[in-house]
Amino acid sequence: MTVRGVLQRALKAVERWEILDAPSYPIEHGVSLTFLLTGRYARPLQDLLHGVWLGHPLHPALVTVPIGSWSAALAFDVLDATGRNKAAGDAARTAVKLGVAGAVASAATGLTDWQHAHDQARRVGLVHAGLNSTALGLYAWSLADRARGRAVRARVTAATGYAITLASAWLGGALSYRHGMGTDHAARSYEPRQFVDVAAVADLPDGEPVPVDADGMPVVLVATGGTVQAVGGRCPHQAGPLGEGWLHRGELVCPWHGSRFDLATGEPTQGPSTAPLPCFDARVRDGRVEVRRRAEWRSPTALTTVQEASR
Repeated sequence: MTVRGVLQRALKAVERWEILDAPSYPIEHGVSLTFLLTGRYARPLQDLLHGVWLGHPLHPALVTVPIGSWSAALAFDVLDATGRNKAAGDAARTAVKLGVAGAVASAATGLTDWQHAHDQARRVGLVHAGLNSTALGLYAWSLADRARGRAVRARVTAATGYAITLASAWLGGALSYRHGMGTDHAARSYEPRQFVDVAAVADLPDGEPVPVDADGMPVVLVATGGTVQAVGGRCPHQAGPLGEGWLHRGELVCPWHGSRFDLATGEPTQGPSTAPLPCFDARVRDGRVEVRRRAEWRSPTALTTVQEASR
């Protein structure tokens, strides 16, 4: 059997472990409770850890810290074991410390993202977290041994932790590229390039999102105060149906995980989504709403007033 075949069998086995469902929900509730205990800082803290401010998930960026640091520590440990570099032991200790700090920060961001996972992705994420925690524990043990002068055991413990880290990193890749955790699920096609008819103005209740189809593209129309705005109909976080959402202080709220979006720019104002919504130009002709995809979605969404279009 090929390496790919072995890895795929291992992944499918993890995805089928229904026994993981029972402990996963208490862990999720524990994460949610931890944030609730921070009171009014809960949402800003979650947005910080999700990476809303960064424009993409923070977790993938932070995981490079422990992996890179521990890779360097492994190389320094090899030099130290061969006795070719007297400073290698101190360098390895410093690299391990940096990796431990990065792993703690990475775990915080990972748990924040994982609490919104479902089904097979939830199981894979739980195993991923378990392996990372094991590796972190081994590296902490390695640090303690280094402080006591037990260099050989410290190197063996660190090497074991590194092997577990690599296995966990592979599962992390499966979470991102197989299950789509942290990837953008919004429809990013530039269609329709020309205005297409999607709805009658009379069918748009004021202040309520209305899902429509624009030549196969999911779009949400929002009529407020005589204007019509149009944005993508799928939440970038996990493709939640934004047409089933609602407005909160003029922002569109995803019904699945509570992401909020500025209707004027499509930018997320609250996580867990870190990517913006695609925006559409909207106009009204003869009582009908027409939309087309805006090429430069970061510019403000064009507003077409019903009164002006009727003139």
